[in-house]
Amino acid sequence: MKATEVPAIAGAYLFEPTPYADERGFFCRTFDADAVRSIGLDPDAFVQDSLSRSVRGVLRGLHLRSGAGEAKLVRCSYGKVFDVIVDLRPNSPTYLGRASFELSGDTQVTLYVPAGCAHGFQALTETADVSYRIDRPHDPAEDVTIAFDDPELAIDWPLPPTSMSRRDRKAPSLAQVLKQQED
Repeated sequence: MKATEVPAIAGAYLFEPTPYADERGFFCRTFDADAVRSIGLDPDAFVQDSLSRSVRGVLRGLHLRSGAGEAKLVRCSYGKVFDVIVDLRPNSPTYLGRASFELSGDTQVTLYVPAGCAHGFQALTETADVSYRIDRPHDPAEDVTIAFDDPELAIDWPLPPTSMSRRDRKAPSLAQVLKQQED
């Protein structure tokens, strides 16, 4: 498994496995403690695994956690998604930087999203399963959502959203969220 730095977001990485394919399908390692350790992360810090299933056009995000934040490993285990991260760490050299990726079940590439970065994705296939490995237990009181269509971010989502949560539809702008974080 190879770890590649994401230039647009300081501290973000892509973990690229080596799938072994034959007439039966494929096999690959989707988590490797040594690969995680090689970029200075503690593999034992990840305490929760979660899975979401979405249908084509579903948009989830942009989400982040207040307080200490939440680092996560994100992988599309089935189907294909358009995945986005936004750096909201004021002291980061890539503050307000954005990066997008196509994650797919065919490649099993995992994205490391550092704490303090917003994350979202849109399902590009009829079914898309996204797996998350999170570095601390979820606390809904710390959930923060930013409008997916915020003009300041100008994210070029590939499809018109077909469905999203009420919270995501009513999310505040980036400017509003940043102002709340200052207060």
